[in-house]
Amino acid sequence: MIQRLIRGTRRVLGLHHPGRNLEVWPDDVFIVSFPKSGNTWTRFLIANLVYPETPADFSNINRLTPDPEASSKRELARMPRPRIIKSHQYFDPRYKRVIYVVRDPRDVAMSQFHFYRKRGLIEDNYPSEKFVARFVAGETSSYGSWQENVASWLATRQNRPGFLLLRYEDMLEDTARELAKVASFLDIAPDPERIANAVRRSTADKMRQLEQSQAHLWSSTNETRQDIPFVRSAKAGGWRAEWSESCVAEIESAWGGLMQSLGYELAAASLAHARTQ
Repeated sequence: MIQRLIRGTRRVLGLHHPGRNLEVWPDDVFIVSFPKSGNTWTRFLIANLVYPETPADFSNINRLTPDPEASSKRELARMPRPRIIKSHQYFDPRYKRVIYVVRDPRDVAMSQFHFYRKRGLIEDNYPSEKFVARFVAGETSSYGSWQENVASWLATRQNRPGFLLLRYEDMLEDTARELAKVASFLDIAPDPERIANAVRRSTADKMRQLEQSQAHLWSSTNETRQDIPFVRSAKAGGWRAEWSESCVAEIESAWGGLMQSLGYELAAASLAHARTQ
């Protein structure tokens, strides 16, 4: 009863985290991705691009690019417009301007596995096959499965105005090129020096340094295991060294069509090609 009263009071005062019930404004821009697809790195890049006088770090990132899962309704309502908002939500028709970041689900699963360890949700020796099965079933995220989340946005918005699709792997390959696309999307002149400065401030090494001194200041890393970093290798293809063939096969069997449409070559297809050579 008391807890219900407290929750009700917080809601009345606007102190609760609205999540999907966020009040959306017409000029909002959303940075959307399935969890562990590079959303945090993208937030840093965009924050450093949009606010060059305020270097992004883990103490201010929720203010520069707010998170409705971590910021209160009152805080969100008071933020200057246009807001650039982080989200992991599946399709929401109210989101009119969206930067959607997609990543190879084999790497997403691996990153999520280690984040689960960091949060203490699984033990270090948790069976990878069991985790991948849960991942494919959509049981490791409250935002649907990888395919449900990605497809919900691509089926409704791809190649339409107000939607920019970025691949994490392309961002790694040429960060400045992909950030220039974001600048144009946000109607910011793609000045090479401004973009280069944002890239320098958002490197994996820089973010690791910030995490070491500021992990306790950020909602996603405080009260988590400090022996497991949030910012890990920041590379593509790490799944090849960590997942068994059966794990890879389960992901590809479930989502191979969508993966290939996004340019992700299937390991099974590579092996079949190798056998014919």
